[in-house]
Amino acid sequence: MDTRPMRADARRNYERLIETARTAFAEHGTDASLDDIAKRAGVGSGTLYRHFPTRDALLHAVLRDRIDGLLAHADELLSEPAHDPEDEARCAEAALDRWLRTYLAGAATPRGTSTVIIQAMSPDWAGTGLGEAAAAIRDALGRLLERAQRAGSVRAEIDPGDLLRITNAIGVAAERAPDPGAYADRMLVLLFDGLRTR
Repeated sequence: MDTRPMRADARRNYERLIETARTAFAEHGTDASLDDIAKRAGVGSGTLYRHFPTRDALLHAVLRDRIDGLLAHADELLSEPAHDPEDEARCAEAALDRWLRTYLAGAATPRGTSTVIIQAMSPDWAGTGLGEAAAAIRDALGRLLERAQRAGSVRAEIDPGDLLRITNAIGVAAERAPDPGAYADRMLVLLFDGLRTR
Protein backbone atom coordinates (compact mmCIF):
# COMPACT_ATOMS: atom_id res chain seq x y z
CA MET A 1 0.00 0.00 0.00
CA ASP A 2 1.35 3.41 -0.96
CA THR A 3 1.77 5.45 2.23
CA ARG A 4 3.47 8.45 0.63
CA PRO A 5 1.73 11.78 1.32
CA MET A 6 -0.42 13.16 -1.51
CA ARG A 7 0.95 15.89 -3.72
CA ALA A 8 -0.73 19.24 -3.16
CA ASP A 9 -2.77 19.01 -6.37
CA ALA A 10 -3.87 15.45 -5.58
CA ARG A 11 -4.91 16.56 -2.09
CA ARG A 12 -6.95 19.42 -3.56
CA ASN A 13 -8.68 17.03 -5.97
CA TYR A 14 -9.39 14.59 -3.14
CA GLU A 15 -10.94 17.26 -0.93
CA ARG A 16 -12.89 18.81 -3.84
CA LEU A 17 -14.32 15.40 -4.72
CA ILE A 18 -15.50 14.82 -1.14
CA GLU A 19 -17.17 18.24 -0.93
CA THR A 20 -18.79 17.83 -4.33
CA ALA A 21 -19.96 14.31 -3.44
CA ARG A 22 -21.40 15.58 -0.15
CA THR A 23 -23.50 18.09 -2.10
CA ALA A 24 -24.51 15.58 -4.79
CA PHE A 25 -25.48 12.90 -2.26
CA ALA A 26 -27.53 15.47 -0.31
CA GLU A 27 -29.34 16.49 -3.51
CA HIS A 28 -29.81 13.08 -5.14
CA GLY A 29 -29.22 10.50 -2.41
CA THR A 30 -26.49 7.89 -2.22
CA ASP A 31 -27.21 6.78 -5.81
CA ALA A 32 -25.98 10.09 -7.27
CA SER A 33 -23.98 9.67 -10.48
CA LEU A 34 -20.24 9.32 -9.85
CA ASP A 35 -19.44 10.61 -13.33
CA ASP A 36 -21.53 13.70 -12.58
CA ILE A 37 -19.67 14.17 -9.28
CA ALA A 38 -16.34 14.03 -11.10
CA LYS A 39 -17.58 16.52 -13.72
CA ARG A 40 -18.90 18.93 -11.08
CA ALA A 41 -15.60 18.70 -9.21
CA GLY A 42 -13.73 19.61 -12.39
CA VAL A 43 -11.79 16.34 -12.64
CA GLY A 44 -11.94 13.30 -14.89
CA SER A 45 -13.64 10.07 -13.88
CA GLY A 46 -10.21 8.42 -13.73
CA THR A 47 -9.14 10.85 -11.02
CA LEU A 48 -12.27 10.08 -9.00
CA TYR A 49 -11.69 6.32 -9.26
CA ARG A 50 -8.00 6.65 -8.37
CA HIS A 51 -9.00 8.27 -5.09
CA PHE A 52 -12.22 6.29 -4.55
CA PRO A 53 -12.27 2.93 -6.35
CA THR A 54 -15.91 2.32 -5.40
CA ARG A 55 -19.03 4.32 -4.59
CA ASP A 56 -18.83 2.94 -1.06
CA ALA A 57 -15.30 4.27 -0.59
CA LEU A 58 -16.50 7.74 -1.60
CA LEU A 59 -19.59 7.53 0.59
CA HIS A 60 -17.44 6.44 3.54
CA ALA A 61 -15.19 9.46 3.04
CA VAL A 62 -18.24 11.74 2.93
CA LEU A 63 -19.72 10.19 6.09
CA ARG A 64 -16.47 9.85 8.05
CA ASP A 65 -16.84 13.06 10.06
CA ARG A 66 -20.43 12.21 10.97
CA ILE A 67 -19.44 8.68 12.01
CA ASP A 68 -16.57 10.00 14.14
CA GLY A 69 -19.04 12.43 15.75
CA LEU A 70 -21.44 9.59 16.59
CA LEU A 71 -18.67 7.57 18.22
CA ALA A 72 -17.53 10.59 20.24
CA HIS A 73 -21.14 11.31 21.25
CA ALA A 74 -21.47 7.75 22.60
CA ASP A 75 -18.30 8.24 24.67
CA GLU A 76 -19.63 11.53 26.05
CA LEU A 77 -22.97 9.99 27.01
CA LEU A 78 -21.29 7.02 28.67
CA SER A 79 -19.06 9.33 30.71
CA GLU A 80 -22.03 11.22 32.19
CA PRO A 81 -22.52 9.71 35.65
CA ALA A 82 -25.87 9.25 37.32
CA HIS A 83 -26.48 11.41 40.38
CA ASP A 84 -27.11 8.33 42.49
CA PRO A 85 -27.51 4.56 41.93
CA GLU A 86 -31.30 4.84 41.86
CA ASP A 87 -31.02 7.37 39.02
CA GLU A 88 -28.81 5.13 36.87
CA ALA A 89 -31.70 3.38 35.08
CA ARG A 90 -33.24 6.67 34.01
CA CYS A 91 -29.87 8.15 32.95
CA ALA A 92 -28.87 5.02 31.00
CA GLU A 93 -32.17 4.93 29.11
CA ALA A 94 -31.98 8.68 28.42
CA ALA A 95 -28.43 8.30 27.04
CA LEU A 96 -29.54 5.51 24.70
CA ASP A 97 -32.53 7.57 23.56
CA ARG A 98 -30.41 10.69 22.92
CA TRP A 99 -27.85 8.74 20.89
CA LEU A 100 -30.50 7.01 18.75
CA ARG A 101 -32.17 10.36 18.04
CA THR A 102 -28.82 11.85 17.01
CA TYR A 103 -28.13 8.81 14.86
CA LEU A 104 -31.47 9.04 13.07
CA ALA A 105 -31.13 12.79 12.50
CA GLY A 106 -27.84 12.16 10.71
CA ALA A 107 -29.11 9.12 8.81
CA ALA A 108 -31.73 11.24 7.04
CA THR A 109 -29.10 12.97 4.88
CA PRO A 110 -28.03 11.91 2.41
CA ARG A 111 -31.09 9.89 1.46
CA GLY A 112 -30.18 6.21 1.36
CA THR A 113 -27.66 6.32 4.22
CA SER A 114 -29.73 4.00 6.43
CA THR A 115 -29.97 1.42 3.64
CA VAL A 116 -26.21 1.59 3.07
CA ILE A 117 -25.48 1.03 6.78
CA ILE A 118 -27.83 -1.99 6.89
CA GLN A 119 -25.98 -3.44 3.88
CA ALA A 120 -22.59 -2.64 5.42
CA MET A 121 -23.48 -4.70 8.50
CA SER A 122 -23.28 -7.84 6.34
CA PRO A 123 -20.19 -10.04 6.80
CA ASP A 124 -19.54 -9.55 3.07
CA TRP A 125 -18.55 -5.96 3.87
CA ALA A 126 -15.99 -6.88 6.54
CA GLY A 127 -12.69 -5.11 5.93
CA THR A 128 -14.22 -2.31 3.85
CA GLY A 129 -14.38 1.26 5.11
CA LEU A 130 -18.16 1.20 5.44
CA GLY A 131 -18.12 -2.28 6.95
CA GLU A 132 -15.70 -1.13 9.63
CA ALA A 133 -17.76 2.02 10.18
CA ALA A 134 -20.95 -0.02 10.63
CA ALA A 135 -19.14 -2.29 13.11
CA ALA A 136 -17.89 0.75 15.07
CA ILE A 137 -21.41 2.22 15.16
CA ARG A 138 -22.83 -1.11 16.35
CA ASP A 139 -20.17 -1.32 19.07
CA ALA A 140 -20.90 2.23 20.27
CA LEU A 141 -24.61 1.46 20.38
CA GLY A 142 -23.80 -1.82 22.13
CA ARG A 143 -22.01 -0.02 24.96
CA LEU A 144 -24.98 2.32 25.49
CA LEU A 145 -27.39 -0.60 25.31
CA GLU A 146 -25.32 -2.66 27.75
CA ARG A 147 -25.35 0.20 30.27
CA ALA A 148 -29.15 0.41 30.06
CA GLN A 149 -29.43 -3.37 30.37
CA ARG A 150 -27.17 -3.45 33.44
CA ALA A 151 -29.27 -0.69 34.99
CA GLY A 152 -32.39 -2.78 34.39
CA SER A 153 -34.22 -0.27 32.19
CA VAL A 154 -33.90 -2.22 28.92
CA ARG A 155 -34.60 -5.91 28.31
CA ALA A 156 -31.50 -8.09 28.58
CA GLU A 157 -32.12 -10.12 25.41
CA ILE A 158 -31.92 -7.12 23.03
CA ASP A 159 -28.97 -7.45 20.64
CA PRO A 160 -27.13 -4.30 19.49
CA GLY A 161 -26.99 -5.49 15.88
CA ASP A 162 -30.73 -6.07 15.84
CA LEU A 163 -31.36 -2.69 17.45
CA LEU A 164 -29.17 -0.96 14.86
CA ARG A 165 -31.01 -2.70 12.02
CA ILE A 166 -34.39 -1.67 13.47
CA THR A 167 -33.18 1.90 13.90
CA ASN A 168 -31.97 2.00 10.30
CA ALA A 169 -35.31 0.56 9.16
CA ILE A 170 -36.96 3.55 10.87
CA GLY A 171 -34.53 5.77 8.98
CA VAL A 172 -35.46 4.17 5.65
CA ALA A 173 -39.18 4.61 6.36
CA ALA A 174 -38.66 8.20 7.57
CA GLU A 175 -37.10 9.15 4.24
CA ARG A 176 -40.49 8.61 2.62
CA ALA A 177 -42.54 10.37 5.30
CA PRO A 178 -43.87 13.94 4.80
CA ASP A 179 -42.11 15.00 8.03
CA PRO A 180 -39.13 12.65 8.52
CA GLY A 181 -38.15 14.04 11.94
CA ALA A 182 -41.63 13.75 13.43
CA TYR A 183 -42.05 10.26 11.99
CA ALA A 184 -38.71 9.09 13.44
CA ASP A 185 -39.65 10.54 16.84
CA ARG A 186 -42.96 8.64 16.85
CA MET A 187 -41.26 5.39 15.84
CA LEU A 188 -38.61 5.78 18.55
CA VAL A 189 -41.36 6.14 21.16
CA LEU A 190 -42.82 2.84 19.96
CA LEU A 191 -39.37 1.26 19.83
CA PHE A 192 -38.56 2.19 23.40
CA ASP A 193 -41.90 0.85 24.54
CA GLY A 194 -40.74 -2.52 23.25
CA LEU A 195 -37.22 -2.21 24.66
CA ARG A 196 -38.15 -1.39 28.25
CA THR A 197 -38.36 -4.00 30.95
CA ARG A 198 -41.88 -4.59 32.22
